[in-house]
Amino acid sequence: MKSNLLILLFLYSFSVFAQDPTENDYYRIAKISIPEGIILEAGGMATMANGNVVVSSRRGDVYIVENPYSTKPYFRKFATGLHEILGLAIKDDVIYCAQRGELTRLVDKNRDGKADKYETVYSWPISGHYHEYSYGPKIGPDGSFYVTANVAFGSSDWWAGKSLVPWRGWTMKISADGKMEPFAAGMRSPCGIGMINGDFFYGDNQGDWQGSGFISHVEKGDFLGHPASLAWADKPNSPVKMRKEEIFALVDPRDNPRVKPEYVEKEALPQTTIFDMSKAIPGKGIKPPAVWLPHGVLGVSTSEIIADETQGGFGPFSGQLFVGDQGMSKIARVFLEKVNGQYQGAAFDFRSGFRSGVLRMSWGNDHSLFVGGTNRGWGSIGNEAFGLERLIFTGKMPFEMKSVKAMPDGFEIEFTLPVNKKLATDVNNYDVSSFTYKYHPVYGSPMVNIGENPVRGAIVSEDGLKVRIVVDALRAGYIHAVVPEGVLSQNESLPLLHKTAYYTLNAIPTGSKANVTLVTPKSKEERERIDAGKQVNSPDNQMKEAAPKGTPKPSTSSSSVISDKEAMALLTKHTCVACHKDKERAVGPSYVDIAKRKYTVAEMEALIVMPKPENWPDYATPMAPMGHVPRTDIRKLAAWINTRK
Repeated sequence: MKSNLLILLFLYSFSVFAQDPTENDYYRIAKISIPEGIILEAGGMATMANGNVVVSSRRGDVYIVENPYSTKPYFRKFATGLHEILGLAIKDDVIYCAQRGELTRLVDKNRDGKADKYETVYSWPISGHYHEYSYGPKIGPDGSFYVTANVAFGSSDWWAGKSLVPWRGWTMKISADGKMEPFAAGMRSPCGIGMINGDFFYGDNQGDWQGSGFISHVEKGDFLGHPASLAWADKPNSPVKMRKEEIFALVDPRDNPRVKPEYVEKEALPQTTIFDMSKAIPGKGIKPPAVWLPHGVLGVSTSEIIADETQGGFGPFSGQLFVGDQGMSKIARVFLEKVNGQYQGAAFDFRSGFRSGVLRMSWGNDHSLFVGGTNRGWGSIGNEAFGLERLIFTGKMPFEMKSVKAMPDGFEIEFTLPVNKKLATDVNNYDVSSFTYKYHPVYGSPMVNIGENPVRGAIVSEDGLKVRIVVDALRAGYIHAVVPEGVLSQNESLPLLHKTAYYTLNAIPTGSKANVTLVTPKSKEERERIDAGKQVNSPDNQMKEAAPKGTPKPSTSSSSVISDKEAMALLTKHTCVACHKDKERAVGPSYVDIAKRKYTVAEMEALIVMPKPENWPDYATPMAPMGHVPRTDIRKLAAWINTRK
């Protein structure tokens, strides 16, 4: 009896102290001290040849940070008095920036470390609307500059993008001698831009006509989805063939000034998608996203797009993309491939926990990643007003999905470490589902047309690094969530650091199918029952049963209310943590503030399924409808929220 109790105590202590690895074990965030008095809301960032980092402020200053890798960097003001700088680039040792209305060259003629000449390379119209931000530049292979321009918004219909003056919602390509050619249209809030191997990419946020955040490959003449910019598509120098009347013939624009459009869509099924539109109106340059970034999961406000150019100095993801997110103060990772000549690929979670909203990134000479942040006006999970940090690879290899590639009958998953082959060949250790987003003029979209994609077979490579899975019911134009949750590493039996890949399947490749005997997996309900049984027989529960009399029981507020741990699991699963914190205001109100409203569980359930943004008028971003979340989970969370104090 005594020996059994010792074993149980050992198992209990092991379960308490042997925690799974975290992001911080592999990628460490180091704060860079900013001198008092400098308000460094980082709008632009670039690294100089000597390793110094140039950072621009939204308030119009440009600083050169000398010795940024040390504990005592020096901040030297290089330029000042500029207008909302939201991008920087260095060409031939000269700094360029995008102000709200122009591309500017900053010249230090007398080489005293300060710009003494501010040269206009090219200027574009502005109406004066507060949201007419401009981003860039990014430098193309031919030395030209790419700049993107934000649309304005309405008054009563504040969420609806308006292109009030030419080239709002466009990418402009500007030559070094100041000649501009309109390049592509259809952008709403194109803060996320990047030049990747000579190809221009842009990222956008959830909003009207955009169901979620995404990144797209941009080519001359492309239309990326938002129709406001098409007001200028018929100008003589426009390469864009798309016209808004063609879109409105298929999708009601809901722009009758006598009828105020609603924020959200009530129908459960999609009317159409941007992928469907590209097929319905061929030859007009409609381009669906290369990779969707599910809203609230991988971000809420897409920012910088940067490729890993460190050849392994930053870990195992060389050549892949890192995509910042301002609202969630995090970075996602994207693997790209080309199928039928077009980009598509998988998006993964990567690193969260930055002190402010991630807006700009730049590689350091030591292969660390500089991250600049701001949360003014937009709000972010990281609650500091601004920040400058470095993300440093610790040298320890994480157990991750390195890539996910599309196959004719499923996907090939490559891991960073060899997998346990027995687990990896069991189809019941995988979940795959698919969903899409609506293409419509209201704000955002829930995940719609959700379907299960049973995994019928799995083949592991000899080295244990790759698994090819055969998946039923693949759907072109849909995001496929690939979750090998039951797969562990061969050594140490590590779980995946991030368990889900979101693959945007724009095209299903042709070729040979996998040579594997197909099986029928257990249903999701069966697997959940098995997992529940494992939890019942866990060392923790055995310890509880064997605990001597008088051992205090864990306190619970009510037997009908789930625990904080269970609540956090559901909040994470359904992306609530993207916008809400327990006790602090974030993108949305805190759970404590919601509890103060004293909604009944039924009232809260109705408001989660169909939110009423007018109930929270001091929050800028309306909550998306969450009708796709199971009602049982909603009721559990509603009851839990009402216990917050």
